[in-house]
Amino acid sequence: MKIVVIGGSGLIGSKLVDLLRKGGHEVVAASPNTGVNTLTGQGLPEALTGAQIVVDVANSPSLDGKEAMEFFLTSGRNLLAAEAAAGVSHHVALSVVGTQRIADSGYLCAKAAQENLIKASPIPYSIVQSTQFFEFIERIAKGAFDGDVYRLSPALVQPIASDDVVAALADVTLGAPLNATVEVAGPEAIPLDELAREVLSAREDPRPIVADAHARYFGAELNDQSLTPGPNARLSANRFGDWLRQSVAAI
Repeated sequence: MKIVVIGGSGLIGSKLVDLLRKGGHEVVAASPNTGVNTLTGQGLPEALTGAQIVVDVANSPSLDGKEAMEFFLTSGRNLLAAEAAAGVSHHVALSVVGTQRIADSGYLCAKAAQENLIKASPIPYSIVQSTQFFEFIERIAKGAFDGDVYRLSPALVQPIASDDVVAALADVTLGAPLNATVEVAGPEAIPLDELAREVLSAREDPRPIVADAHARYFGAELNDQSLTPGPNARLSANRFGDWLRQSVAAI
């Protein structure tokens, strides 16, 4: 079975390619680096020839709402049209928990628009919405530096290890199309500011962290339901604290 992974050179894409290849599948890692560009359509017909499944884990290079919207709509339309021409029978997409309920974030609205394109397409699909990755908590914290403090929302988030996202994606990819959305998340809901304290303390960063209910996340104010999954989410077993200790020990 031939599977094409769009965004196959990124954090999630490269791990997914490796996992699917270990399972004996023919997998194409498609990205601009390999001559496949969903924004221009370059290389798409060749990459998709003979493919049964396409997994789209590509991300916008910009978090700006307008630029992200242009990326996800243009690349989504090009990709779905190429899939239809190639006879692809299952489109899998990685998205974000909260896209359909956070209207103040331009980036998340762009992800919601991508999801709507997929749902409107005649191609059978599965959408995997993930909570934030453990690996990106430090980047989010450092992006919230304001003056001489880190200013982050105390709203609950339920982060997940990237390896667990990849395992869930592989499972969905090799199954029948859901024609629906499934959420994946880690086992613990933890305030975002507390997660930042854990990771920055582990990195020996002494600067203070301020819990601010009005602090923005991808442009939006959060509440405890914004980034946490619903009751039917698939929960992984790996806990953030355990992952953090292992990542610090590996340095």
